[in-house]
Amino acid sequence: MQKILKWLTPIIALGVAVFIIFFLISINSQDVFLESEPLVLEHKTDEKIPEKNWLDKFSKSQRLGYFYPVNEVYVKVDLKEKITKTITYQLSAKILDPYQLFCLKEELKRHKLKYYLKKDKINVDLFIYSQNVDKLQNLVKELKNYEISANIKPYKEDY
Repeated sequence: MQKILKWLTPIIALGVAVFIIFFLISINSQDVFLESEPLVLEHKTDEKIPEKNWLDKFSKSQRLGYFYPVNEVYVKVDLKEKITKTITYQLSAKILDPYQLFCLKEELKRHKLKYYLKKDKINVDLFIYSQNVDKLQNLVKELKNYEISANIKPYKEDY
């Protein structure tokens, strides 16, 4: 039995080596590409017809070396209407507890008003900017039912 195992192992190894050699030969074909060319990536670009622009005439100046600066474009507008200044009102309210905040948000949803909440470490302030004073006054009356104090004053922007 030992004599058979002694000769069987090299015979199997030799058979596997022959199989691998034949397998590699069959994979690699005999065809040789004599005139092989490198692959070329073809990409076509659509040539767009340049649109005429009013700035194009500035680039074609008669005098060489002078270019019109872009930021020196002046526009004169002759308005015949008077611009009236609209008054924006600011409603400010101090919120003391979360229940008041909840009630206030529900009232604002009902009145369809946008608001701004400013939250500090101590208190929460609500600001509403609107041009409709009557709507703001109705909101102040509704807020008194929830014991929320609010005041309306004209809003002035600081520039």
